[in-house]
Amino acid sequence: MKNQYHNNEAQEFVAAQPHYHPDLALRIYTSRLIGRESNLVLHGGGNTSVKGKMITLLGEMQDVLFIKGSGWDLATIDKRGFPALDLAYLRRLRSLDSLSDEEMVNQFKTHLFDSTSPLPSIEALVHAFLPHRFVDHTHADAIVTLTNMAEPEPRLREILGDKIALLPWIMPGFPLAKVISACFEDHPGIEAIILCNHGIFTFADTAELAYNRMIHYVTIAEDYLQSQRQSKGVRKETVASSNLDSAMILPLLRGALTVKPEKPADNTVSFLLHLRESQVIHNCLDIDNAKAIFTTGVLTPDHVIRTKNHPLWLDLHDHDEEQTAQTISAAMAAYEAAYIDYFQEQVTVKKAHCIMLDPKPRVILIPGIGIIGVGVTDKEAAIAADIGEHTLLAKAAGAAIAPYQELAAGHIFDMEYWSLEQAKLKKGKVQASSQPLSGRTALVTGGGGAIAVGIGRQLLAAGARVFLSDIDPVRLQRVCELLGQEFDPTWIRGIPMDVTDATSVHLGLRQIVLECGGLDILVPNAGLALVSTLAELDELALRKVLDVNLLGVFQMIKAATPIFRRQARTGHIPGHIIINSSKNVFAPGAAFGAYSASKAGAHQMGKIAALELAEIGVRVNMINADGIFDDHGISSGLWDVVGPDRMRSRNLSPDNLKDYYRNRNLLKTEVLADHVGNAVVFFASGLTPTTGATLPVDGGVAAAFPR
Repeated sequence: MKNQYHNNEAQEFVAAQPHYHPDLALRIYTSRLIGRESNLVLHGGGNTSVKGKMITLLGEMQDVLFIKGSGWDLATIDKRGFPALDLAYLRRLRSLDSLSDEEMVNQFKTHLFDSTSPLPSIEALVHAFLPHRFVDHTHADAIVTLTNMAEPEPRLREILGDKIALLPWIMPGFPLAKVISACFEDHPGIEAIILCNHGIFTFADTAELAYNRMIHYVTIAEDYLQSQRQSKGVRKETVASSNLDSAMILPLLRGALTVKPEKPADNTVSFLLHLRESQVIHNCLDIDNAKAIFTTGVLTPDHVIRTKNHPLWLDLHDHDEEQTAQTISAAMAAYEAAYIDYFQEQVTVKKAHCIMLDPKPRVILIPGIGIIGVGVTDKEAAIAADIGEHTLLAKAAGAAIAPYQELAAGHIFDMEYWSLEQAKLKKGKVQASSQPLSGRTALVTGGGGAIAVGIGRQLLAAGARVFLSDIDPVRLQRVCELLGQEFDPTWIRGIPMDVTDATSVHLGLRQIVLECGGLDILVPNAGLALVSTLAELDELALRKVLDVNLLGVFQMIKAATPIFRRQARTGHIPGHIIINSSKNVFAPGAAFGAYSASKAGAHQMGKIAALELAEIGVRVNMINADGIFDDHGISSGLWDVVGPDRMRSRNLSPDNLKDYYRNRNLLKTEVLADHVGNAVVFFASGLTPTTGATLPVDGGVAAAFPR
């Protein structure tokens, strides 16, 4: 591992923060250096601190501990991420014989200098009890790998030297803080303390030296692991290409991962998937005895809240789709049964009062496919995949030295159901549970137009992962950028697609499946219009409108159906197809025959799809909207083309387009794209057992009442 500390760069960083104490500025600088290295810290792992002084409101100088706040990323941390605590008071806590986790957190909260600060790291007392000004703590992969072996101490001392101390696994919090401080007092010359199954602490009175020591010891460990792999001839040849089809397997997996609702009125919990593959990953999964090596427990219990202790292993080579579905279902059931047994055994032994988390795996290993991370959100799935990849590579490195020794189930349970660890995920869980479409994926065609903006906006607000497709990449990009200003841009993806081309549609849906595992909500929204009387209507022009408005809906339904079937085959994910139909289905207009007829055909096709797909739990509904012209600067491509001609066909001025449509409905209201989006979310949320229905979104056009 390369040492990234540069004195000139450090001093420039300090100079650029004139309102920070120099020690705090250096603390931020080296924290960011640590945070850049995923092999040191991964998704919140590790913490750093510095001891300094502050002047209180009364003008008194007081010793303080600046400690990384919970939830902050070391790679991007700034002053706000280092809450200041009363150091003298924290050190007095060491005299206590015991301190509950909840009371420890309460003491942190009541001894902050700023009540709006983030909650300090749960290991704040470790940093407080150590005498050094700078303390760095990481879950370095190489260090943890070496500790996850039987009798690690002799090997670690041989590798790292005599200026380290080694401690067994101890739960973080007050007990760990007391043991670490006592350890340093017994060995005052040490430069680092290594915790088995946890990580490494380095410390010094300067930021540079504490950081240098971290890089020094981790690099020695990495070099040793690499040398052992080379000396023992661990094979590096590439594996043969796999004939497994990820686009077939992932929807089957998503179905099997579905969590059934406890009550009929509750939402089904579904997950997004994140596929991680590389030649290195494939090589690891193909080595001899790979299943035994890689289905062992987590590198550090800190990972368990994101990945569970064990991954699910699936060998799907030489399986057809039927065999794949059966294997996935059987393996998932066995995994869940094992998790339930683990939970029940631990609550019995510990006399604990806990509510069991869902028993689904969060990391899945499939030779020939790769690592699959599982999460309610795309971010959670990616985090699980990241940790899974680091764990895989670390175990592969350790396998060249000695068998892996996972932590006892009791210690894993303590961490997985530790109230302070659960608190890290609480905010995200509450947010996810309050969003009706959390864990769902949606595709909206015609994604470059105004209606797609409103549909996309409301789907995103409801928690869905949204894909937008359009034949016009420029308009599509504009809509994605617009929605990205309101929502996390990583939740939005534009896919160029021609809905009239079966190959284009197939490739677009395949991309969605490979990116997140499947599809839950399909909104055929692409549309084309033409103003012409039947007498003047050109046959080629009519076919073009039919190709988009009718054939395009058919192509989308046909291509999405296999995905819905696979998800339903192994689970209970409810699929939704919501066709953006038109008020013209029931109230067609003169000189608008091509559009009205094509929309009526698509509307009827939706009803047929409702009849045919109900057996797999897919609901198909239609929204009949009146004219929508723009949304936040995104115009309707359809109305841009036909709006003026449509008004002229009524012998009215094109300038009065919006007024005409507003005044003709019973409510005298403008129909907006968000109104259509709200209707889509209503159907997609499954609040009522409805399929084959038509919902007007038109302000009340009497001639268009469904009948």
